[in-house]
Amino acid sequence: MNGSSDRYDSLIDVIRRRRSVRRFEPGHAVSRETLLHIAEAGRWAPTGANSQCFDVVIVDDPDMRERVLDVFLAQSNRLIDHVKGFPAVKKTYMANTVAIFIVLADERWKRAFPVATSPEWAEEYRENNERILLASIGAVVQNIQLAVTAVGLTSAWLSGGGEDTTNRDLRALLGYPDCLRAIGTIPVGVPEKDLASRYRRPLGQMVHWNRYEPDKFRPDAMVDHYVREVRQFAMYRGEEDANRWDDADKRMGEWRRAFTSDTTGRHSTSE
Repeated sequence: MNGSSDRYDSLIDVIRRRRSVRRFEPGHAVSRETLLHIAEAGRWAPTGANSQCFDVVIVDDPDMRERVLDVFLAQSNRLIDHVKGFPAVKKTYMANTVAIFIVLADERWKRAFPVATSPEWAEEYRENNERILLASIGAVVQNIQLAVTAVGLTSAWLSGGGEDTTNRDLRALLGYPDCLRAIGTIPVGVPEKDLASRYRRPLGQMVHWNRYEPDKFRPDAMVDHYVREVRQFAMYRGEEDANRWDDADKRMGEWRRAFTSDTTGRHSTSE
């Protein structure tokens, strides 16, 4: 058991040190060998039907990196204009990356997932296959981010390539075919400073034993409060335990217990 415990400790240490970072030190470079080590972790991600329904474009050429940056600067401007209120959307920090990993989902491989042979079930399985594809790409992105952490670098996860306009711009720049879509973009670099933890809800609130426990349900009003009052701090503030925030009462208000304890105090999922 000691060997298993040591392996778990090593794994959970990497998982806890993974951060979505948007401030990189300029002037660094890494070898392609290191970048391939990171890509190798992505290669071993689980995918639906073992379809390996993805490709990875690694941008390490400085000129191409600048052109990718231009795509995301335009995407940032669209967010500012049309998705008002979403925090910290600027992408200028991408100029200091050592590389940018772009994970492309290959939508043709949905054919390998369960496909209904009864017309009345076609829609159900078609929608589920989209979820299988996205879950597969999420696993690839997570593996890449963990590998980035393991080699001493840091990263962020940008979903902007999934937007039609950004994906079209990336396709024109990088030359991938129409059946591929840039679901995950991962800027990689050297962190500008030591990285603190981010808010995490308590383990006891997240886990349900043998069936769903209603007193852990997070009602719509709590979700709305998070979006209005907590989100920008939960995304960027360096403290895992929100009870230790100096302004915890101000930020979480009547929902403080719900954000920081094993139950939300709610007993019905109908709210």
